[in-house]
Amino acid sequence: MTVRYRLLKPFSDLRLEEVLGLLFYIPSLLITIKANLWFYGAGMHIPRRFYGGITRLAVTLLLMAAYFYLIKKRPELKFTFYTRALMPFLFCIAIYTNMHDTIGFVNSHDVHNTLIHWDKVLFGVEPTLWAQRFYHPWLTDYFSISYMNYFFIAVAVVVFLLVKKRFVEMRTVLLGTILTFYFGYFLYILFPAAPPRLTLAHEFIRNFSGGWITAAQTKLANLNPSSSRAAFPSLHCAVTLISLIYAYRYSKILFAVILIPGVSLVLATVYLRHHYVVDILAGFALAIVVYFIAPAIDGWWKRVTNAARQDEILKQE
Repeated sequence: MTVRYRLLKPFSDLRLEEVLGLLFYIPSLLITIKANLWFYGAGMHIPRRFYGGITRLAVTLLLMAAYFYLIKKRPELKFTFYTRALMPFLFCIAIYTNMHDTIGFVNSHDVHNTLIHWDKVLFGVEPTLWAQRFYHPWLTDYFSISYMNYFFIAVAVVVFLLVKKRFVEMRTVLLGTILTFYFGYFLYILFPAAPPRLTLAHEFIRNFSGGWITAAQTKLANLNPSSSRAAFPSLHCAVTLISLIYAYRYSKILFAVILIPGVSLVLATVYLRHHYVVDILAGFALAIVVYFIAPAIDGWWKRVTNAARQDEILKQE
C-alpha cells in the first residue's frame, strides 16, 4: 500500500463533507485554545465566549465520535443513514460559532475599510447607512424574521429531497451546501472583516424599533461581539443562493416557496447592518463557483478513496 493510500485508509468510508468537518474542527480547536491562552498570558479575564468555546468543541468532539462510530460500525441502520444527511450541518454551525470571534488571533489584517470603500465606489453611498431612510417597526420585524430564516433555507432542499426519498439528489445538495460553508470559513480567515453594525456604529443616526421579533434578533446579533470578523463573504447570501439554485433544479414548487424568503433574507443583511453589499456579491460568486465545482471535487474524493480500498483488498490477498 502506498503512503498516500495508507493515510487515506481511515477516511475511506467517509464522505467529503464529513472529512471537511474533521479538517476544520482541528484549526477551530487550535485557534480557540490560542485565544484562551492569550487572555491567560495577559493576565486578563477570559471572556465567556472564549472559554465556552472549549466546552462547545468538547461536546462537538463527543458527537463526532458517536457519529463516526455509527458510520464505521452500524452503517446499515436507517438512523445512521438519516443522521448523515443532517449532522454535517450541526458540525458546520459548531465550527462557525467558535471561528467568528477568534479569527483575529490568526489574521489581524482587517479588510472592512476596503469593503466600505468599494461599496461607496459602486453605489456612491454606503448602502447600510442609506437604508436608514426606510426604517419602520413593521419592516424591521419582517426583515428580522427573514434573517432568521437562514437556518430554514439552508436545510430546506436537503430535507425536502430526503422526505421524497430522492437520495442521490439530496447528497448533491448536501455536499454543495456544506462546501459553500467551509469555503466561506476559509475566506473569513483570509479576509477578516467586521460587519457594518460595528465598523459604522458612530455613523448611524437612527435606531431600529420593532416588536419582540426584532428584540430577539438583536439579542442574537449582540452575541457576536466587537471581535467578530465573519462578514466577507456573506454566507447568509451564499447559502441562500445555492439553495435557490438547487431548489430550481430539483423542485420548482419548493423554489417558489423559498424564493421570497430568500430574497428578503438578502435584503435583510443590509437593512439590519450585518453585511456590506460587496459581501453579498462575494457570497453570490462563491455559491455559483461551488455549484459548478462540487461534482468534480466529489468525484475526485470518490476516486482516491476507492483506490485506497482497492489497495487494501489487494494487500490482504
